[in-house]
Amino acid sequence: MSVSSDIEKHSTDIEKDPAEVYAVAVPSGDVTPTSSSRTGSIHSGDIEKKDSEPKDPQVEQVKLDLELPPKLGYTSFTRWLHHIAFSYYRKTFTVVFAANLIAFIVMVAKNRGTPSAQGVGNAASANLMVTLLFRQENFVNLWYEIATDIVPWSTPLWIRRRLAKVYSYGGFHSGAGVAAVVWYIMYTAVTTKDHIHHPTKWSLANVITSYILILMFCFILGSAHPTFRRKYHDYFEAMHRFAGWVAVCTFWMHQCFAGNQYRLLEPNPPSLGRYLISTSSFWTFVVSSCCTALSWGRLRQVDVYPETLSSHVIRLHFKYRNMKPFYGLKVSDSPVTEWHSYASIPGQTLDGKPDGFSLVVSNAGDWTNRIIHNPPKKLWVRGYPLHGLLYTSKLFRKIVVVATGSGIGPPLSLFFCNYNEQIRVFWSTPAPETTYGPKIIETVKKADPNAWIWDTRKQGRPDMVACTYKMVVESGAEAVYIISNPKLTRKVVYGMESRGIPAYGAIFDS
Repeated sequence: MSVSSDIEKHSTDIEKDPAEVYAVAVPSGDVTPTSSSRTGSIHSGDIEKKDSEPKDPQVEQVKLDLELPPKLGYTSFTRWLHHIAFSYYRKTFTVVFAANLIAFIVMVAKNRGTPSAQGVGNAASANLMVTLLFRQENFVNLWYEIATDIVPWSTPLWIRRRLAKVYSYGGFHSGAGVAAVVWYIMYTAVTTKDHIHHPTKWSLANVITSYILILMFCFILGSAHPTFRRKYHDYFEAMHRFAGWVAVCTFWMHQCFAGNQYRLLEPNPPSLGRYLISTSSFWTFVVSSCCTALSWGRLRQVDVYPETLSSHVIRLHFKYRNMKPFYGLKVSDSPVTEWHSYASIPGQTLDGKPDGFSLVVSNAGDWTNRIIHNPPKKLWVRGYPLHGLLYTSKLFRKIVVVATGSGIGPPLSLFFCNYNEQIRVFWSTPAPETTYGPKIIETVKKADPNAWIWDTRKQGRPDMVACTYKMVVESGAEAVYIISNPKLTRKVVYGMESRGIPAYGAIFDS
Protein backbone atom coordinates (compact mmCIF):
# COMPACT_ATOMS: atom_id res chain seq x y z
CA MET A 1 0.00 0.00 0.00
CA SER A 2 1.04 3.50 -0.62
CA VAL A 3 -0.20 7.01 -1.14
CA SER A 4 1.28 6.79 -4.57
CA SER A 5 -0.72 5.64 -7.53
CA ASP A 6 2.22 3.65 -8.79
CA ILE A 7 0.93 0.38 -7.39
CA GLU A 8 -2.21 0.06 -9.47
CA LYS A 9 -2.51 -3.25 -11.27
CA HIS A 10 -5.31 -4.59 -13.40
CA SER A 11 -6.97 -7.78 -12.27
CA THR A 12 -6.88 -9.20 -15.78
CA ASP A 13 -3.13 -8.73 -16.10
CA ILE A 14 -0.37 -11.07 -15.03
CA GLU A 15 0.83 -8.89 -12.15
CA LYS A 16 4.24 -8.56 -10.62
CA ASP A 17 4.68 -7.13 -7.63
CA PRO A 18 4.46 -5.05 -10.04
CA ALA A 19 6.89 -7.86 -10.51
CA GLU A 20 5.48 -7.01 -11.09
CA VAL A 21 5.80 -5.12 -14.30
CA TYR A 22 6.39 -7.92 -16.77
CA ALA A 23 2.65 -8.09 -17.13
CA VAL A 24 0.59 -9.06 -20.11
CA ALA A 25 -3.03 -9.98 -20.38
CA VAL A 26 -3.99 -13.18 -18.55
CA PRO A 27 -3.23 -16.14 -20.80
CA SER A 28 -6.15 -17.32 -22.78
CA GLY A 29 -7.78 -20.59 -23.62
CA ASP A 30 -6.64 -23.49 -21.50
CA VAL A 31 -5.06 -21.39 -18.79
CA THR A 32 -7.62 -18.68 -18.17
CA PRO A 33 -8.48 -18.66 -14.47
CA THR A 34 -12.01 -19.58 -13.55
CA SER A 35 -14.11 -17.40 -11.31
CA SER A 36 -13.05 -19.55 -8.38
CA SER A 37 -9.33 -19.06 -8.98
CA ARG A 38 -7.59 -17.45 -6.04
CA THR A 39 -4.86 -14.87 -6.33
CA GLY A 40 -3.89 -15.14 -2.70
CA SER A 41 -1.81 -17.83 -1.09
CA ILE A 42 -2.88 -21.45 -1.34
CA HIS A 43 -2.30 -24.42 0.93
CA SER A 44 0.05 -27.28 0.21
CA GLY A 45 -2.90 -29.58 -0.19
CA ASP A 46 -4.17 -27.45 -3.04
CA ILE A 47 -0.80 -27.62 -4.74
CA GLU A 48 -0.05 -31.27 -4.11
CA LYS A 49 -3.42 -32.77 -4.86
CA LYS A 50 -3.44 -34.85 -7.99
CA ASP A 51 -5.46 -33.69 -10.93
CA SER A 52 -8.48 -35.93 -11.32
CA GLU A 53 -9.22 -34.74 -14.85
CA PRO A 54 -8.54 -37.21 -17.69
CA LYS A 55 -5.06 -36.76 -19.16
CA ASP A 56 -4.17 -36.40 -22.79
CA PRO A 57 -2.20 -39.46 -24.00
CA GLN A 58 0.73 -37.25 -24.96
CA VAL A 59 0.88 -35.91 -21.43
CA GLU A 60 1.07 -39.43 -20.04
CA GLN A 61 3.89 -40.17 -22.51
CA VAL A 62 5.92 -37.37 -20.91
CA LYS A 63 5.55 -39.06 -17.54
CA LEU A 64 6.59 -42.43 -18.96
CA ASP A 65 9.66 -40.99 -20.64
CA LEU A 66 10.86 -39.24 -17.50
CA GLU A 67 9.31 -39.88 -14.13
CA LEU A 68 9.14 -36.99 -11.71
CA PRO A 69 11.35 -37.50 -8.65
CA PRO A 70 9.79 -37.33 -5.18
CA LYS A 71 9.46 -33.95 -3.54
CA LEU A 72 11.97 -32.90 -0.94
CA GLY A 73 10.95 -32.47 2.69
CA TYR A 74 9.42 -34.77 5.25
CA THR A 75 5.72 -33.91 4.76
CA SER A 76 3.50 -31.71 2.63
CA PHE A 77 3.15 -29.41 5.65
CA THR A 78 6.91 -28.83 5.96
CA ARG A 79 7.08 -28.15 2.23
CA TRP A 80 4.22 -25.68 2.58
CA LEU A 81 6.08 -23.90 5.38
CA HIS A 82 9.31 -23.70 3.40
CA HIS A 83 8.04 -22.80 -0.06
CA ILE A 84 4.78 -20.91 0.62
CA ALA A 85 4.31 -19.74 4.19
CA PHE A 86 7.91 -18.52 4.44
CA SER A 87 8.34 -17.20 0.91
CA TYR A 88 10.91 -14.45 0.35
CA TYR A 89 8.13 -11.91 -0.02
CA ARG A 90 6.66 -12.83 3.37
CA LYS A 91 10.10 -13.06 4.97
CA THR A 92 10.86 -9.54 3.79
CA PHE A 93 7.52 -8.25 5.03
CA THR A 94 8.10 -9.92 8.41
CA VAL A 95 11.62 -8.54 8.82
CA VAL A 96 10.53 -4.98 7.98
CA PHE A 97 7.48 -5.08 10.23
CA ALA A 98 9.38 -6.80 13.07
CA ALA A 99 12.11 -4.13 12.92
CA ASN A 100 9.43 -1.47 13.26
CA LEU A 101 7.79 -3.34 16.11
CA ILE A 102 11.10 -3.47 17.99
CA ALA A 103 11.64 0.25 17.41
CA PHE A 104 8.07 0.89 18.58
CA ILE A 105 8.61 -1.03 21.83
CA VAL A 106 11.98 0.64 22.47
CA MET A 107 10.55 4.11 21.90
CA VAL A 108 7.59 3.51 24.21
CA ALA A 109 9.82 1.99 26.93
CA LYS A 110 12.46 4.70 26.63
CA ASN A 111 9.85 7.42 27.05
CA ARG A 112 7.99 5.58 29.81
CA GLY A 113 4.88 5.05 27.75
CA THR A 114 4.61 8.58 26.35
CA PRO A 115 6.81 8.98 23.25
CA SER A 116 7.05 12.40 21.65
CA ALA A 117 4.88 13.20 18.66
CA GLN A 118 7.96 14.32 16.72
CA GLY A 119 9.70 10.94 17.23
CA VAL A 120 6.63 8.94 16.23
CA GLY A 121 6.01 11.22 13.26
CA ASN A 122 9.59 10.75 12.06
CA ALA A 123 9.16 6.97 12.17
CA ALA A 124 5.87 7.14 10.25
CA SER A 125 7.33 9.43 7.60
CA ALA A 126 10.45 7.26 7.19
CA ASN A 127 8.32 4.16 6.59
CA LEU A 128 6.19 6.06 4.12
CA MET A 129 9.35 7.01 2.23
CA VAL A 130 10.46 3.37 2.04
CA THR A 131 6.98 2.38 0.87
CA LEU A 132 7.10 4.80 -2.04
CA LEU A 133 10.74 4.21 -2.94
CA PHE A 134 9.93 0.57 -3.63
CA ARG A 135 7.36 1.70 -6.18
CA GLN A 136 9.59 4.31 -7.82
CA GLU A 137 10.86 2.98 -11.15
CA ASN A 138 14.47 4.24 -11.04
CA PHE A 139 14.98 3.01 -7.49
CA VAL A 140 13.54 -0.44 -8.28
CA ASN A 141 15.69 -0.69 -11.42
CA LEU A 142 18.78 0.09 -9.33
CA TRP A 143 17.72 -2.60 -6.85
CA TYR A 144 17.57 -5.15 -9.68
CA GLU A 145 20.87 -4.08 -11.21
CA ILE A 146 22.78 -4.29 -7.92
CA ALA A 147 21.50 -7.84 -7.38
CA THR A 148 22.18 -9.14 -10.89
CA ASP A 149 24.66 -7.12 -12.95
CA ILE A 150 27.74 -7.51 -10.75
CA VAL A 151 27.39 -11.23 -10.05
CA PRO A 152 29.33 -13.58 -12.39
CA TRP A 153 28.15 -17.07 -13.34
CA SER A 154 31.10 -18.47 -11.41
CA THR A 155 29.30 -17.50 -8.21
CA PRO A 156 27.84 -20.59 -6.51
CA LEU A 157 24.32 -21.40 -7.65
CA TRP A 158 22.94 -21.26 -4.10
CA ILE A 159 23.90 -17.59 -3.99
CA ARG A 160 22.60 -16.74 -7.45
CA ARG A 161 19.27 -18.48 -6.88
CA ARG A 162 18.72 -16.33 -3.79
CA LEU A 163 19.77 -13.10 -5.48
CA ALA A 164 17.20 -13.85 -8.18
CA LYS A 165 14.53 -13.43 -5.49
CA VAL A 166 15.14 -9.68 -5.73
CA TYR A 167 11.77 -9.44 -7.49
CA SER A 168 10.18 -10.06 -4.08
CA TYR A 169 11.01 -6.45 -3.17
CA GLY A 170 7.26 -5.92 -2.75
CA GLY A 171 7.73 -7.17 0.81
CA PHE A 172 9.59 -3.93 1.59
CA HIS A 173 6.74 -1.92 0.07
CA SER A 174 3.92 -3.63 1.94
CA GLY A 175 5.85 -4.16 5.18
CA ALA A 176 6.86 -0.52 5.45
CA GLY A 177 3.40 0.60 4.31
CA VAL A 178 1.57 -1.33 7.03
CA ALA A 179 4.13 -0.13 9.59
CA ALA A 180 3.63 3.49 8.47
CA VAL A 181 -0.11 3.22 9.14
CA VAL A 182 0.50 1.76 12.62
CA TRP A 183 3.01 4.50 13.44
CA TYR A 184 0.65 7.17 12.20
CA ILE A 185 -2.23 5.89 14.31
CA MET A 186 0.08 6.19 17.31
CA TYR A 187 1.12 9.68 16.20
CA THR A 188 -2.51 10.77 16.01
CA ALA A 189 -3.15 9.46 19.53
CA VAL A 190 -0.13 11.38 20.88
CA THR A 191 -0.93 14.61 19.08
CA THR A 192 -4.56 14.41 20.23
CA LYS A 193 -3.32 14.12 23.80
CA ASP A 194 -1.02 17.12 23.25
CA HIS A 195 -3.94 19.16 21.89
CA ILE A 196 -6.03 18.39 24.98
CA HIS A 197 -3.21 19.60 27.24
CA HIS A 198 -2.19 22.63 25.13
CA PRO A 199 -5.10 23.59 22.85
CA THR A 200 -4.33 26.07 20.06
CA LYS A 201 -5.71 26.67 16.60
CA TRP A 202 -2.60 24.97 15.17
CA SER A 203 -2.96 21.87 17.35
CA LEU A 204 -6.64 21.60 16.37
CA ALA A 205 -5.74 21.83 12.67
CA ASN A 206 -3.01 19.23 13.22
CA VAL A 207 -5.45 16.80 14.87
CA ILE A 208 -8.04 17.25 12.11
CA THR A 209 -5.53 16.64 9.29
CA SER A 210 -4.12 13.65 11.21
CA TYR A 211 -7.54 11.98 11.30
CA ILE A 212 -8.06 12.73 7.61
CA LEU A 213 -4.72 11.02 6.87
CA ILE A 214 -5.66 7.99 8.94
CA LEU A 215 -8.92 7.72 7.01
CA MET A 216 -7.07 7.87 3.68
CA PHE A 217 -4.49 5.33 4.85
CA CYS A 218 -7.24 2.98 5.96
CA PHE A 219 -8.88 3.23 2.52
CA ILE A 220 -5.55 2.43 0.88
CA LEU A 221 -4.69 -0.39 3.27
CA GLY A 222 -8.15 -1.96 3.19
CA SER A 223 -8.50 -1.90 -0.59
CA ALA A 224 -5.03 -3.46 -0.99
CA HIS A 225 -6.21 -6.71 0.61
CA PRO A 226 -5.91 -9.43 -2.08
CA THR A 227 -9.55 -10.52 -1.77
CA PHE A 228 -10.91 -7.00 -2.17
CA ARG A 229 -8.43 -6.20 -4.94
CA ARG A 230 -9.43 -9.30 -6.88
CA LYS A 231 -13.20 -8.86 -6.57
CA TYR A 232 -13.41 -5.07 -6.84
CA HIS A 233 -10.33 -4.11 -8.78
CA ASP A 234 -11.76 -0.91 -10.23
CA TYR A 235 -12.57 0.33 -6.72
CA PHE A 236 -9.10 -0.73 -5.57
CA GLU A 237 -7.50 1.43 -8.26
CA ALA A 238 -9.77 4.38 -7.54
CA MET A 239 -9.17 4.23 -3.79
CA HIS A 240 -5.41 4.02 -4.17
CA ARG A 241 -5.19 6.81 -6.69
CA PHE A 242 -7.60 9.36 -5.23
CA ALA A 243 -6.98 8.56 -1.56
CA GLY A 244 -3.27 8.80 -2.32
CA TRP A 245 -3.62 12.22 -3.91
CA VAL A 246 -5.72 13.48 -1.01
CA ALA A 247 -3.16 12.09 1.44
CA VAL A 248 -0.22 13.79 -0.28
CA CYS A 249 -1.92 17.20 -0.28
CA THR A 250 -3.17 16.77 3.29
CA PHE A 251 0.26 15.68 4.49
CA TRP A 252 1.86 18.94 3.34
CA MET A 253 -0.75 20.97 5.21
CA HIS A 254 -0.31 18.67 8.19
CA GLN A 255 3.46 19.31 8.19
CA CYS A 256 2.84 23.06 8.48
CA PHE A 257 0.19 22.73 11.20
CA ALA A 258 2.34 20.31 13.23
CA GLY A 259 5.35 22.58 12.79
CA ASN A 260 3.47 25.57 14.15
CA GLN A 261 2.04 23.53 17.02
CA TYR A 262 5.33 22.14 18.31
CA ARG A 263 7.73 24.98 17.52
CA LEU A 264 5.68 27.29 19.75
CA LEU A 265 6.28 24.93 22.68
CA GLU A 266 10.05 25.57 22.52
CA PRO A 267 11.68 28.24 24.76
CA ASN A 268 12.80 30.39 21.83
CA PRO A 269 10.47 29.39 18.98
CA PRO A 270 12.27 29.29 15.62
CA SER A 271 10.55 30.29 12.39
CA LEU A 272 8.31 27.71 10.75
CA GLY A 273 10.73 27.20 7.86
CA ARG A 274 13.73 26.70 10.14
CA TYR A 275 11.78 24.30 12.35
CA LEU A 276 10.60 22.21 9.40
CA ILE A 277 14.01 21.79 7.80
CA SER A 278 15.40 20.67 11.17
CA THR A 279 13.03 17.66 11.29
CA SER A 280 13.74 14.38 9.53
CA SER A 281 10.05 13.85 8.78
CA PHE A 282 10.09 16.89 6.50
CA TRP A 283 12.96 15.57 4.38
CA THR A 284 11.68 12.02 4.19
CA PHE A 285 8.34 13.33 2.99
CA VAL A 286 10.12 15.47 0.41
CA VAL A 287 11.61 12.25 -0.96
CA SER A 288 8.17 10.58 -0.85
CA SER A 289 6.57 13.46 -2.75
CA CYS A 290 9.34 13.38 -5.35
CA CYS A 291 8.65 9.68 -5.98
CA THR A 292 5.06 10.46 -6.91
CA ALA A 293 5.88 13.67 -8.81
CA LEU A 294 8.64 11.98 -10.83
CA SER A 295 6.29 9.28 -12.08
CA TRP A 296 3.44 11.61 -13.02
CA GLY A 297 5.89 14.20 -14.32
CA ARG A 298 6.74 11.72 -17.07
CA LEU A 299 3.13 11.48 -18.22
CA ARG A 300 2.87 11.91 -21.97
CA GLN A 301 0.68 10.91 -24.89
CA VAL A 302 2.45 9.05 -27.68
CA ASP A 303 1.63 7.69 -31.12
CA VAL A 304 0.72 4.02 -31.46
CA TYR A 305 0.99 1.84 -34.56
CA PRO A 306 -1.32 -1.16 -34.04
CA GLU A 307 -0.78 -4.53 -35.72
CA THR A 308 -3.76 -6.88 -35.43
CA LEU A 309 -2.51 -10.46 -35.10
CA SER A 310 -5.93 -12.07 -34.71
CA SER A 311 -9.34 -11.41 -33.20
CA HIS A 312 -7.78 -12.28 -29.85
CA VAL A 313 -4.38 -10.54 -29.95
CA ILE A 314 -3.02 -7.18 -31.04
CA ARG A 315 0.55 -5.90 -31.11
CA LEU A 316 1.04 -2.22 -30.37
CA HIS A 317 4.16 -0.62 -31.84
CA PHE A 318 5.74 2.56 -30.43
CA LYS A 319 8.40 4.68 -32.12
CA TYR A 320 8.93 7.54 -29.65
CA ARG A 321 11.93 5.80 -28.05
CA ASN A 322 14.03 2.66 -28.33
CA MET A 323 13.71 0.12 -25.56
CA LYS A 324 16.31 -2.26 -24.20
CA PRO A 325 15.31 -5.79 -23.16
CA PHE A 326 13.73 -6.52 -19.78
CA TYR A 327 11.65 -3.37 -19.42
CA GLY A 328 7.93 -2.97 -18.86
CA LEU A 329 5.72 0.06 -19.33
CA LYS A 330 2.41 1.44 -18.04
CA VAL A 331 -0.10 2.46 -20.73
CA SER A 332 -3.61 3.91 -20.63
CA ASP A 333 -6.23 5.58 -22.76
CA SER A 334 -7.70 7.26 -19.66
CA PRO A 335 -4.81 8.27 -17.37
CA VAL A 336 -6.99 9.40 -14.46
CA THR A 337 -8.98 6.17 -14.14
CA GLU A 338 -6.84 3.14 -15.04
CA TRP A 339 -3.37 1.92 -16.02
CA HIS A 340 -2.11 -1.37 -17.45
CA SER A 341 1.45 -2.71 -17.29
CA TYR A 342 2.97 -4.69 -20.15
CA ALA A 343 6.35 -6.13 -21.02
CA SER A 344 8.03 -4.31 -23.89
CA ILE A 345 9.60 -6.08 -26.85
CA PRO A 346 12.57 -4.27 -28.47
CA GLY A 347 11.97 -3.35 -32.11
CA GLN A 348 14.51 -3.82 -34.87
CA THR A 349 14.89 -2.72 -38.47
CA LEU A 350 15.67 -5.24 -41.20
CA ASP A 351 19.38 -4.61 -40.72
CA GLY A 352 19.15 -5.25 -36.97
CA LYS A 353 19.25 -1.65 -35.70
CA PRO A 354 17.04 -0.59 -32.73
CA ASP A 355 13.66 0.67 -33.84
CA GLY A 356 11.19 1.49 -31.08
CA PHE A 357 9.41 -1.29 -29.22
CA SER A 358 6.08 -3.10 -29.05
CA LEU A 359 3.60 -4.60 -26.59
CA VAL A 360 1.51 -7.74 -27.07
CA VAL A 361 -2.06 -7.40 -25.78
CA SER A 362 -4.50 -10.32 -25.66
CA ASN A 363 -8.20 -10.27 -24.93
CA ALA A 364 -8.61 -10.64 -21.16
CA GLY A 365 -11.21 -8.08 -20.16
CA ASP A 366 -13.14 -4.96 -21.10
CA TRP A 367 -10.09 -2.75 -21.67
CA THR A 368 -8.12 -5.27 -23.73
CA ASN A 369 -11.22 -6.16 -25.73
CA ARG A 370 -11.73 -2.49 -26.56
CA ILE A 371 -8.10 -2.04 -27.57
CA ILE A 372 -8.18 -5.10 -29.83
CA HIS A 373 -11.42 -4.24 -31.62
CA ASN A 374 -10.82 -0.48 -31.72
CA PRO A 375 -7.04 -0.15 -32.14
CA PRO A 376 -5.79 3.14 -30.66
CA LYS A 377 -3.74 5.70 -32.54
CA LYS A 378 -2.48 7.28 -29.33
CA LEU A 379 -1.98 6.11 -25.74
CA TRP A 380 -0.73 7.66 -22.53
CA VAL A 381 2.48 6.41 -20.93
CA ARG A 382 3.69 7.20 -17.41
CA GLY A 383 6.83 6.78 -15.38
CA TYR A 384 10.15 5.29 -16.40
CA PRO A 385 10.34 1.79 -17.95
CA LEU A 386 10.66 -0.76 -15.15
CA HIS A 387 12.67 -3.98 -14.84
CA GLY A 388 10.69 -7.10 -14.10
CA LEU A 389 10.99 -10.74 -13.16
CA LEU A 390 12.90 -11.89 -16.24
CA TYR A 391 15.71 -9.40 -15.62
CA THR A 392 17.02 -11.82 -13.00
CA SER A 393 17.48 -14.52 -15.67
CA LYS A 394 20.85 -12.90 -16.38
CA LEU A 395 22.11 -14.68 -13.27
CA PHE A 396 21.92 -18.12 -14.93
CA ARG A 397 23.82 -19.81 -17.74
CA LYS A 398 20.95 -21.98 -18.95
CA ILE A 399 17.27 -21.45 -18.30
CA VAL A 400 13.92 -22.94 -19.23
CA VAL A 401 11.17 -20.44 -20.04
CA VAL A 402 7.61 -21.68 -19.60
CA ALA A 403 4.69 -19.64 -20.90
CA THR A 404 0.98 -20.16 -21.46
CA GLY A 405 -1.17 -18.17 -23.87
CA SER A 406 -0.15 -14.54 -24.11
CA GLY A 407 2.36 -15.14 -21.33
CA ILE A 408 4.79 -15.51 -24.22
CA GLY A 409 4.84 -11.69 -24.39
CA PRO A 410 7.38 -10.96 -21.63
CA PRO A 411 9.90 -13.65 -22.77
CA LEU A 412 9.95 -12.13 -26.25
CA SER A 413 12.11 -9.39 -24.77
CA LEU A 414 14.46 -12.02 -23.35
CA PHE A 415 14.76 -13.68 -26.75
CA PHE A 416 16.44 -10.56 -28.14
CA CYS A 417 19.35 -10.94 -25.70
CA ASN A 418 22.48 -13.04 -25.58
CA TYR A 419 22.78 -13.04 -21.80
CA ASN A 420 22.32 -16.80 -21.43
CA GLU A 421 24.29 -19.67 -22.94
CA GLN A 422 21.05 -21.48 -23.71
CA ILE A 423 17.33 -20.79 -23.50
CA ARG A 424 14.78 -23.57 -23.80
CA VAL A 425 11.15 -22.63 -24.36
CA PHE A 426 7.94 -24.47 -23.54
CA TRP A 427 4.87 -22.60 -24.74
CA SER A 428 1.36 -23.98 -24.28
CA THR A 429 -1.42 -22.14 -26.09
CA PRO A 430 -4.41 -22.79 -28.35
CA ALA A 431 -3.68 -22.43 -32.09
CA PRO A 432 -0.40 -20.52 -31.67
CA GLU A 433 0.22 -19.52 -35.28
CA THR A 434 -3.39 -18.57 -35.97
CA THR A 435 -3.67 -16.55 -32.76
CA TYR A 436 -0.24 -14.91 -32.57
CA GLY A 437 0.99 -14.96 -36.16
CA PRO A 438 4.17 -16.22 -37.81
CA LYS A 439 6.39 -13.36 -36.57
CA ILE A 440 6.05 -14.32 -32.92
CA ILE A 441 6.51 -18.00 -33.76
CA GLU A 442 9.65 -17.06 -35.67
CA THR A 443 10.98 -15.05 -32.70
CA VAL A 444 10.43 -18.01 -30.37
CA LYS A 445 12.13 -20.41 -32.79
CA LYS A 446 15.06 -18.03 -33.20
CA ALA A 447 15.67 -18.10 -29.44
CA ASP A 448 15.19 -21.87 -29.26
CA PRO A 449 15.16 -23.81 -32.55
CA ASN A 450 13.82 -26.80 -30.62
CA ALA A 451 11.15 -24.83 -28.76
CA TRP A 452 8.31 -27.01 -27.51
CA ILE A 453 5.15 -25.26 -28.75
CA TRP A 454 2.13 -27.15 -27.47
CA ASP A 455 -1.14 -26.55 -29.31
CA THR A 456 -3.81 -27.24 -26.70
CA ARG A 457 -6.58 -27.42 -29.30
CA LYS A 458 -4.89 -30.37 -30.97
CA GLN A 459 -2.97 -31.93 -28.10
CA GLY A 460 -5.10 -31.18 -25.05
CA ARG A 461 -3.79 -29.70 -21.84
CA PRO A 462 -0.24 -30.66 -20.91
CA ASP A 463 1.05 -31.64 -17.51
CA MET A 464 3.04 -28.44 -17.04
CA VAL A 465 5.16 -29.71 -14.15
CA ALA A 466 6.16 -32.92 -15.94
CA CYS A 467 6.92 -31.12 -19.21
CA THR A 468 8.95 -28.45 -17.45
CA TYR A 469 10.96 -31.00 -15.50
CA LYS A 470 11.67 -32.95 -18.69
CA MET A 471 13.11 -29.83 -20.35
CA VAL A 472 15.21 -28.99 -17.28
CA VAL A 473 16.79 -32.46 -17.22
CA GLU A 474 17.40 -32.55 -20.97
CA SER A 475 18.96 -29.08 -21.11
CA GLY A 476 20.78 -29.03 -17.78
CA ALA A 477 19.12 -25.69 -16.99
CA GLU A 478 19.96 -23.88 -13.78
CA ALA A 479 16.56 -22.22 -13.37
CA VAL A 480 12.98 -22.10 -14.60
CA TYR A 481 10.94 -18.97 -15.35
CA ILE A 482 7.19 -19.21 -15.84
CA ILE A 483 4.78 -16.55 -17.08
CA SER A 484 1.20 -17.71 -16.64
CA ASN A 485 -1.93 -17.20 -14.55
CA PRO A 486 -1.69 -17.29 -10.73
CA LYS A 487 -2.81 -20.89 -10.21
CA LEU A 488 -0.53 -22.43 -12.81
CA THR A 489 2.40 -20.20 -11.89
CA ARG A 490 2.27 -21.34 -8.28
CA LYS A 491 1.85 -24.96 -9.34
CA VAL A 492 4.91 -25.01 -11.59
CA VAL A 493 7.08 -22.95 -9.23
CA TYR A 494 6.17 -25.24 -6.32
CA GLY A 495 6.63 -28.34 -8.46
CA MET A 496 10.18 -27.28 -9.32
CA GLU A 497 11.23 -25.73 -6.00
CA SER A 498 9.98 -28.73 -4.02
CA ARG A 499 12.35 -30.86 -6.12
CA GLY A 500 15.33 -28.57 -5.61
CA ILE A 501 15.14 -26.70 -8.94
CA PRO A 502 15.22 -22.87 -8.77
CA ALA A 503 11.97 -21.56 -10.25
CA TYR A 504 10.55 -18.05 -10.52
CA GLY A 505 7.14 -16.65 -11.32
CA ALA A 506 5.25 -13.44 -10.72
CA ILE A 507 4.01 -12.62 -7.22
CA PHE A 508 0.26 -12.00 -7.29
CA ASP A 509 -0.42 -10.81 -3.73
CA SER A 510 2.26 -8.12 -3.39
